[in-house]
Amino acid sequence: MTRDTDLILTRSLAADPARLWRCWTEPALIVRWFAPAPVETLLAEIEPRPGGRFRTVMRLPDGQEMDSAGCILLAEPARRLVFTDCLLPGFRPAREPFFTADITFEAEGAGTLYTARALHARPQEADRHAEMGFHQGWGAATEQLDRLARSL
Repeated sequence: MTRDTDLILTRSLAADPARLWRCWTEPALIVRWFAPAPVETLLAEIEPRPGGRFRTVMRLPDGQEMDSAGCILLAEPARRLVFTDCLLPGFRPAREPFFTADITFEAEGAGTLYTARALHARPQEADRHAEMGFHQGWGAATEQLDRLARSL
C-alpha cells in the first residue's frame, strides 16, 4: 500500500460481517445501498468467485447512466471481497482501467470494522478519484449499507 495511490475508508459498523457480506454479494441488496443518494443503482450483477463478474449500472441525478464492469479477484465470505475494473470477467483485460477495490470485514464485538480501499496505479488517478468525492460518496454509501444490513 502506498499513500499516494490508495484511498482508504474505515468505519465501525453495527451490522455483523455476514449481513454486510450478503449486502455486497446479493444483487437485490446491492441495488438498495451501493450508490450514495440521490444516485440510483439500477442494476447489479455479481459472481462472487475469482474471475466472476462485478457490474453495476448507476443513474446520476441528471439522468446520465454509468455502467461499470469488472472482475472479482478474491471472495472470502464475510471476510474480504476484492474486485477490479482493470479486468473484465474471466480475467480479460479492460480497455480503460481505473481502480481495484479491496473490502474487508473484521468482526468487532457484535459489529464490524469495515475497510474499503481503492487502489490506483498512479497518484493522478487516486487524486481524480478523491476529487470525484470518494470519501463523501463511499462514506454515504457505507452508512446506507450498514442501515440495510442491520435491517436483514
